[in-house]
Amino acid sequence: MKTTLDLPDDLLIKAKILAAQRKTTLKAIVESALIREVRPAAELENPDPDKYEVGPFGILSLKRTDPKKIAEEIQHLIDHQYDEEDARVIAIATGKP
Repeated sequence: MKTTLDLPDDLLIKAKILAAQRKTTLKAIVESALIREVRPAAELENPDPDKYEVGPFGILSLKRTDPKKIAEEIQHLIDHQYDEEDARVIAIATGKP
């Protein structure tokens, strides 16, 4: 079905740029956006249901958790952020793969 849309110039330009970057058409970009907008929130993909929830408007948000647990997770990430890089440097320095 054909239809006519009246879009703001800046939005149309951004959509055309995105289409070009993705090597697709403006029609495909608009169709994809509409499909995302009209599908029920329950169909939205949740990358980690333990950490995120899909709200009534289909917006993904963090689940409320214990602040102490979050602080522990952040501290763990800080403590171990360079472990892999350090192991690679040590392997290179000692000549062990």
